[in-house]
Amino acid sequence: MTNSAGRPREVKLTHAALEGVWLLESEQHADERGYFMRVSCERELEDHGLPGRFVQSSLSSNARRGTIRGMHFQWPPSREGKLVRCLSGAIHDVVIDLRPQSPTFLQHLALELTEENARAVYVPPEFAHGFQVLADGTRVLYQMTDFFAPDLNAGYSFADPTFGIRWPLPITVVSERDRAAAPFDAAAYRAEFARRARP
Repeated sequence: MTNSAGRPREVKLTHAALEGVWLLESEQHADERGYFMRVSCERELEDHGLPGRFVQSSLSSNARRGTIRGMHFQWPPSREGKLVRCLSGAIHDVVIDLRPQSPTFLQHLALELTEENARAVYVPPEFAHGFQVLADGTRVLYQMTDFFAPDLNAGYSFADPTFGIRWPLPITVVSERDRAAAPFDAAAYRAEFARRARP
């Protein structure tokens, strides 16, 4: 497995069903000590037209199976993309296309990320992201391409019927912020997006 420059690949990138979303699968090198794997590579990401530089990283620790976090995004002019990886445990990871001009506007994609499958997902700007925890003690790593901006940070309800997300487990823990998230209104969203995206 090599890239366009003939270098050996350590990370396989596959385009997902929604334009701009990529699945990353790392090759594990195992021996009696355990395993070693590369989790990302600037050159390999840029070979696929993805940003290779991450300016912030965050770790999410989740004690209870059934916990939900989401659905979060940043308004323009933020260009926050996320590389999301499950370090321990497992998650049902969901992304929603919130690009108003996209042919897949409001469609979502669900992926299972676990320590064992060594997968990560790249979530592009203008997508909402969230997940449900499938195992106690799950930890999730986020690497972001833009800085967190509290004034641009927003979210919609994980249970909004507009999105039609089917969470696999009974819900056990949700933050007050996520529980109180506004319902989605397409006309209001398009208007606010256009206002914020205006040069």
